[in-house]
Amino acid sequence: MNFKRLFILLGMVIFFLSIVNAQDAKYIGAAKCKMCHNKAEKGEQFNKWANSTHAKAMDRLKGADATNPKCLKCHSTAASVDQALVATITVAEGVSCESCHGPGSLYKVATTMKDMKLAMSKGMIMPEEKVCKKCHNEESPNYKGFNFKEYSAKIAHGDPTTN
Repeated sequence: MNFKRLFILLGMVIFFLSIVNAQDAKYIGAAKCKMCHNKAEKGEQFNKWANSTHAKAMDRLKGADATNPKCLKCHSTAASVDQALVATITVAEGVSCESCHGPGSLYKVATTMKDMKLAMSKGMIMPEEKVCKKCHNEESPNYKGFNFKEYSAKIAHGDPTTN
């Protein structure tokens, strides 16, 4: 009889833990990334982003385009994702780190980021061409072709765990 109760209790614990661990990753914004990714000795990834056209993507939208969902889907990370997943990211931030690397709430912790395999299991992605082509494609009214190798070199930033 005690074995049966223990088995039921164990099942309930496993079920509860699966619910807790099933939380969706949230978009936290570049300011949260800046805390660790702005040190000169680690490559200043935040400054590279802040001075990029991705960070200034919202500035390029004028008039009605600044609120047009067709434009916002590529000019703002916060505007392009399920709003239930938005934590502290803002539309004004433009194309943030999380457009390329995925929502950061589950992998932002320094101990997690020091272990690439763990970070990726928590939702971090390493961008590849298909990630970029969600926006850099023929649907864009300003599309002039997209050379992944050339353009990814322009925004390349070192891995702070290896610098």
